[in-house]
Amino acid sequence: MKFKTSLLLGLLAAALSGTTLAAVTGKFAVTLPEKSHQGQGVAKFVELVKAKSGGEIDIKPYYGGALGDDVKVTSALQGGTIEFTVPQTSTLTGMVKPYEILDFPFLFANTQEADKVLDGPIGQKLMDLLPAHGLVGLAYWENGFFNATNSKHPIAKVEDFKGLKFRSIQAKITQETIKALGANPVPLAVPELYTALETRTIDGQGTPNAVIAALKLYEVQKYLSITQHTYGAFIPLASKKFWDKLTPQQQKIVKDAAVEARAYQRQVARDQAASAQKTMADKGLKVNEVAPEERARMRQAVQPVWDMFTPDVGADLVKEIEAEIKK
Repeated sequence: MKFKTSLLLGLLAAALSGTTLAAVTGKFAVTLPEKSHQGQGVAKFVELVKAKSGGEIDIKPYYGGALGDDVKVTSALQGGTIEFTVPQTSTLTGMVKPYEILDFPFLFANTQEADKVLDGPIGQKLMDLLPAHGLVGLAYWENGFFNATNSKHPIAKVEDFKGLKFRSIQAKITQETIKALGANPVPLAVPELYTALETRTIDGQGTPNAVIAALKLYEVQKYLSITQHTYGAFIPLASKKFWDKLTPQQQKIVKDAAVEARAYQRQVARDQAASAQKTMADKGLKVNEVAPEERARMRQAVQPVWDMFTPDVGADLVKEIEAEIKK
């Protein structure tokens, strides 16, 4: 009896003090470490959701691939066993073909072009295709421009890719881009990358500067070449099974938080890209710029990739993006 009385008094005290338990909880799977541009974006999102909901929605992040790689985790979102993740859009191309357009090599010349396309009607049109696949897109964040690292030699011209064993993600367009540049694609998930480079299973890889630094790939690579051959966008996703259980107000809170976190995350990504390059150079990584005319030759070399994948995404979508970029 005393125990029951104490319990009731404790619950009453908690209620009077304003302490509330979260009505909605969720797991957020993050591939990269907490201090990465991806991790910091997630931390900001979690903080904003908690503040906007008055603690009613509590999301717990799991960093460093603790819950699995992007493919595994995205599948778990579809099944409803994980509530949130933030993969690169490339992860979605197997189920939503039009997303391949964002993986077209040398699509964007700068971040302003990318922001304009992703935050406008085209980005929303792509996002509208996700609920049919059990996913809800919340915003677009930045992974950044991909640059090439390798252990053999600097890449200053397209011929320097020839014969390199180059890490690829599972997306076919990425593999075809690597082939078109003259290298040999080797599909690997992010958690396997460091060891594969360390053991010389592969010679090189392409990721944004911030990712190269976050994964400490400068410890197992000799050269960083500023190729900017692909732009990578992250897309924070919610499981539709989870989303459908939220009230309209809760859905708005989550969506607004992702959009609000976007500006912060992109700035972190851009700051890290610049600082990471300097830090890695200071640690001994040899950095070389790629001349504009040589980058144009690389773009010419991958034109067959554009021709190959345009039917998949639709010629109209390609024209629409090209028109938006030119505005």
